[in-house]
Amino acid sequence: MAAKDELGKHGEQIAVDYLQAHGMQVLDRNWRCPDGEIDVVARDGRDLVVVEVKTRSGRSHGTAFEAVTAVKLARLRRLAGRWLSARAERFDSVRIDVVALERFAGDFAIRHERGVC
Repeated sequence: MAAKDELGKHGEQIAVDYLQAHGMQVLDRNWRCPDGEIDVVARDGRDLVVVEVKTRSGRSHGTAFEAVTAVKLARLRRLAGRWLSARAERFDSVRIDVVALERFAGDFAIRHERGVC
């Protein structure tokens, strides 16, 4: 596995651990359909949360959070609808969160933004 892929996989696990430690229940990981992929699908109380995880080892290409574009957020909103259409369970609301991880000197800084769109 390439170093970039390893970093992303490791970052996603850190994000999942973080979300669970903050009371969220992870319902799905790396859910795919022909239109794309959702990194993490979680429940936060009665809310469905679609989580985009971005992990970076530096800022040479901007911050991890800045890597999540408006186009990506719109795609995640559509994917949330696709994920929900295959489920019988209903939620009070749906939100999109971003968990951005940046590695500095071996440690990860985590930025969790709720309801980015």
